[in-house]
Amino acid sequence: MSISSFKRFTVTSALPYANGPLHIGHIAGAYLPADIFVRYLRMSGKEVVYIGGSDEHGAAITIQAKKEGTTPQAIIDKYHALNKKTFERFGISFDMYHRTSERIHHELSQEFFLTLYEKGEFTELESEQYYDEEFGQFLADRYITGTCPNCGYESAYGDQCEKCGTSLNPTDLINPKSTLSGKTPVLKTTKHWYLPLDKYQPWLEKWLLEGKKDKWKSNVYGQCSSWLKSGLQPRAMTRDLDWGVDVPLKEAAGKKLYVWLDAPIGYISSTKQWALDTGKDWEPYWKKQANPEDNSCLVHFIGKDNIVFHCITFPAILHAHGDYILPEHVPANEFLNLEGNKLSTSRNWAVWLNEYLDEFPGKEDELRYALASILPETKDSEFTWKDYQARNNNELLAIFGNFVNRVAVLTHKYFGGKIPAAGDLQPVDRETLQELATYPGKIGAAIEQFRFREALGEFMNLARLGNKYLADTEPWKLAKTDMERVAAILNTGAQIAASLSVLSEPFLPFTAARLRNMLQLPVKSWEEAGQSDLLPEGHQLRDAELLFERIDDSVVEAQVQKLQNSRKQNELAQQEVTPSKELIGYEDFAKMDIRTGTILEAEKVAKTKKLLKLKIDTGIDRRTVVSGIAEFFKPEEIIGKQVSILVNLAPREIRGIQSQGMILMAEDKDGRLRFMTPHEHTANGSIVS
Repeated sequence: MSISSFKRFTVTSALPYANGPLHIGHIAGAYLPADIFVRYLRMSGKEVVYIGGSDEHGAAITIQAKKEGTTPQAIIDKYHALNKKTFERFGISFDMYHRTSERIHHELSQEFFLTLYEKGEFTELESEQYYDEEFGQFLADRYITGTCPNCGYESAYGDQCEKCGTSLNPTDLINPKSTLSGKTPVLKTTKHWYLPLDKYQPWLEKWLLEGKKDKWKSNVYGQCSSWLKSGLQPRAMTRDLDWGVDVPLKEAAGKKLYVWLDAPIGYISSTKQWALDTGKDWEPYWKKQANPEDNSCLVHFIGKDNIVFHCITFPAILHAHGDYILPEHVPANEFLNLEGNKLSTSRNWAVWLNEYLDEFPGKEDELRYALASILPETKDSEFTWKDYQARNNNELLAIFGNFVNRVAVLTHKYFGGKIPAAGDLQPVDRETLQELATYPGKIGAAIEQFRFREALGEFMNLARLGNKYLADTEPWKLAKTDMERVAAILNTGAQIAASLSVLSEPFLPFTAARLRNMLQLPVKSWEEAGQSDLLPEGHQLRDAELLFERIDDSVVEAQVQKLQNSRKQNELAQQEVTPSKELIGYEDFAKMDIRTGTILEAEKVAKTKKLLKLKIDTGIDRRTVVSGIAEFFKPEEIIGKQVSILVNLAPREIRGIQSQGMILMAEDKDGRLRFMTPHEHTANGSIVS
């Protein structure tokens, strides 16, 4: 069935782990394309529920809790609230943004497990799994890293290689290491319940390879086909963890459901919560109907690293259960890169969405447009700040914003802001309006085929049509001789602007609202866009306002520098600390007499780059010290600085100067020296111990 033939839609975006903030790679992968699609469906009169939420189980949460020195509950509470608010600020229009830690989700996940268990769909197996002897814990997927056997990436996780996207088992890894202790784990016997994916392979081949070849995106179909050709293996649906949904079996005490069993069920539990909140029935959105033509159209928006779970594992679970519909489409996107490098949360090489919204208030649509222009629909793409600037200045501002502004300003100038009569239209007017009428269909068709970049390009082509029409007809020149002609031109231009306000809604919802306000146009359906009478004769416009502002070079340069600074800080943080020297006894340490002192004089030592000659008041006396700090400090800047000085160091002649001690310094990872200065001013001569 084609998209247009469905009346009801269940649309999901991948549930982000609640262990960190969102970056633009997340948005371009699963959220912006879904939001464009959903807004279009709503405008087309379709019945839609758009579901999202936080994935709050699994090893990723507990690992982050360990990093931040807190509890898993504190982590999920922190990042769920942050990400939910960030999505709202960016205009991602979820009907429900839920949490997998809620009771309704735990209960539904356990019901799913028990249904499959009672139907005999699971296989109970004892197997050897990695165990960290130091921590006394089995190592679930994300608690273990190693070399990917497929691509050789050395930091692959136990469930997946994030570089090549291959789904893994921990025992597949080469040179495995525990993320808890950093040591090589041992194999230990444990029992788990497995989903026999090999049993479902014939059904999956028929459903996928025969039913989706001409419907699904080539990158999605290709990855699924490759997996099936390699032969599916049973997959454990339980884990030895202390955080997650309890396995509802007495003999499985202490075990949790595999996160890739419970997380997709989160789409369903979120829909159930939405139904409870709104007084609706959730079942038609997820369960099979008596008449298959009444089934909802299920669409999963994900990144390519989740393809196997949404196209093989979750469909197999739904099929085994028997009551639920299967996805009609899984329009997965590839990865978004940033300024020539892969986005990386661990290396802080990212544009964090919450930070962007703080630093660029009122510019949500500018980022939505830039990302929609480069969505990695079938291959990886790249975001750069220069491209962001160019798309704002050369397209949003110079094409779309310029056209709307010219129509509004001229209408106010010549007709007091009231839409003039169309009068007798000339061929150029009729041809322009006829072309206008084609754009809703062209844009809508591209959206329905998940070609969002193409759809956005067609939208901007309509703005180009408007600019060309004004440039060809030149109403500002005709105003001296033929106001009836000017009226017809500006009426036509206003109808194009009105359609732009409707068609911009999926891509630029904040701008669409401002443009509707300026035109005093009520919300219109997609079907009404392209009509030549959206703004009737005599309709009053509000004062013209600029929809977009120019972004200067200094703004994007600051963002690029911010990234570079972040990279440098991360590299420094990753550098190994110099190992400690050999142990000494307390008696050796006690021989050192370290005092506080104040620098009274400072000057460079002639013919040297590194040396400064200092005069220091030690409280005992005033003495000369030669110190190799000239590359880091100017003499005039350190006079009056309080320092720590080793006063019983044997004198030494340096460049003909008798040096009577040594000031203590700390060397950062970047090689920069810092004074070891008392926290508060201390009397000279005070003993440091």
